[in-house]
Amino acid sequence: MIGKVYLVGAGPGDPDLITVKGLRCLKEADVILYDRLVNPELLQHAKEGAQLVYCGKLPHYHTMKQETINHFLVKYAKKGNRVVRLKGGDPFVFGRGGEEAEVCAKHAIPFEIVPGITAGIAASAYAGIPVTHRTLSKSFAFITGHQAGDEAAEHQWAHLANGVDTICVYMGVSQLPTIIKNLIANGKSKQTPIALVHWGTLNEQRTVVGTLETIEELVKKAEISNPSMIVIGEVVRLHQKLNWFPEEVMSKVPVIHG
Repeated sequence: MIGKVYLVGAGPGDPDLITVKGLRCLKEADVILYDRLVNPELLQHAKEGAQLVYCGKLPHYHTMKQETINHFLVKYAKKGNRVVRLKGGDPFVFGRGGEEAEVCAKHAIPFEIVPGITAGIAASAYAGIPVTHRTLSKSFAFITGHQAGDEAAEHQWAHLANGVDTICVYMGVSQLPTIIKNLIANGKSKQTPIALVHWGTLNEQRTVVGTLETIEELVKKAEISNPSMIVIGEVVRLHQKLNWFPEEVMSKVPVIHG
C-alpha cells in the first residue's frame, strides 16, 4: 500500500508560525525529512518512533543532494509511510517543492502541499516593513541572491529596478555588491532605502537599514551574514515607525540607520 507525501512549509523560523495543518501533519508523520533552517523545536512534535532524516544544505556544500532527497521521498512513500518533507518558509517559494511534487506525480505517489509563511513576508513584517503599502508599494518581487550573478537573468534587472516597488532578496548577502550595482546601473536611485533582516522572526533577529549607497559598509560593520532577508524599496522607510519586534540582541549591536 502506497503512503503519502506532505510538502510542509515550516515557516520563517519562529516555531509558533507554522500552520495548524502543518503541525498536524508533523505529529502524524512516520518519516520526516527536514532542512537546515527548520527550527529544531518543531521536531519535538514528532510522534514516538518517527524516523527523522536530515537533508540540510549549506551554501556551496550540500549535505544531501536533491536527487537523493527525491529518491527518499519515493522510497519511504512506497513502503506505505506518511512522509513529511519539512521545509523552511514555503515549499513553493525557492524551496524546490515544485520539483519534489513532480517526482511524486511521476511515481504516482499521492501528495499534498501545505503552504508556509515565507521569509520574504515574515522577516520584513517582523522588522516593521510591509512589502505592500497603499501609497509606497503596489507591487513586490521575490528573487534569490543567485540571480545576481546569473547572466541569463541579466535582462530582468531593468524590470526590477523600474517596474517593481519592493524587492525581497533571499540569501543574497554574498551577492549584495552585485545586486546594488545591477539596480543602480538600471536606473535605481542610490538613495533607495534598503534593509537586511538577519535571523528574521527569531530572538537573534537584527536589522540594518541604509541606502543602496551606504548599505555595504553598514552591513560590514554590523557583521551581517546569511541567513538574511534583503528588502529594497520605499517601504523600508517605515521600519523606524513600525518596528514592533524587540530585537534583544541589539542592546549589544545597535540598529544602524544610513
